[in-house]
Amino acid sequence: MRVGVIGAGVMGGGIAQSLAVAGEEVVCTDIAPSALDAARRDAAEGRYGLAGAVARGKLSEDDAEAARARITYTEDFAAAAASDLVIECVPERLDVKLGVFRRLDEAAAPGAILASNTSGFAIAAMAGATSRPDHVIGWHWASPAFVMRFAEIVVTEATSDVVRDTVVDCARRC
Repeated sequence: MRVGVIGAGVMGGGIAQSLAVAGEEVVCTDIAPSALDAARRDAAEGRYGLAGAVARGKLSEDDAEAARARITYTEDFAAAAASDLVIECVPERLDVKLGVFRRLDEAAAPGAILASNTSGFAIAAMAGATSRPDHVIGWHWASPAFVMRFAEIVVTEATSDVVRDTVVDCARRC
């Protein structure tokens, strides 16, 4: 599965790394080149990065290299939106999150799953910003994403069972 991550901050970068280690092809985007550079650096050599996982015996060097190769960092929003599953990881401002979901609704394929990593806003609000509320779900990750084995999956009345099951399966792989 191809997964887009919108926002390359601490959470978005860590989520991209976790997904890549789990075997997913990941496109991580941000409007700030410096955030993309930091996410790339943290995934490779940060405190919870791939090099440290190899040093601690959590990953083989081959697995770490394969994970690095599965992540693309880009400023191109459309490249991340062209994914099977897109996870929004922008700052906790409702207006910003709603704007991202409106853009994703236009840019993503009709069957794409749109997820939010929000910890404080109603997923129904994000779903309401789209024409596909049945394909919107909350997937809240604990921090740091690469270390914490916790996922809070939040559905709305409209979220389809297939969407829920797909995200739960992906979360388990992570």
